[in-house]
Amino acid sequence: MKDDPRYDAGLATRKAVLGEVHVERSLAKAGAFAGPWQDFITRTAWNDVWNDETLPWKTRSIIVLTICTALHREEEFKLHVRPALKNGVTVAELRALLIQCAVYAGVPASNAAFRWVREVLGEEADALAQPGDG
Repeated sequence: MKDDPRYDAGLATRKAVLGEVHVERSLAKAGAFAGPWQDFITRTAWNDVWNDETLPWKTRSIIVLTICTALHREEEFKLHVRPALKNGVTVAELRALLIQCAVYAGVPASNAAFRWVREVLGEEADALAQPGDG
């Protein structure tokens, strides 16, 4: 979308959260069929929602990971793990989020999400976890 301030602002936010390489790859792979979809999510999800200053990015990251856990959205969950850490979510908070999800969304959902974190972060998850952090 050319000359669309909502798209431009959303694109900047999308790249800041997910990383320029991922975003550029997604846009390049979209083609004619999915191009309008990429425009839509860039304007709405990444501008209208993520740029709404009512909630900070850290809170939005927690919400995304919680919803993805509850709905078993593995691909999207994995995509948002590292950005959540960059947005200020600690490994202790991530663990607490997954434990709370077990109560409200089910143990299998959280069990899968714990596995996804390990797949994304590997042993880095243990290195980032502090003794006695919850």
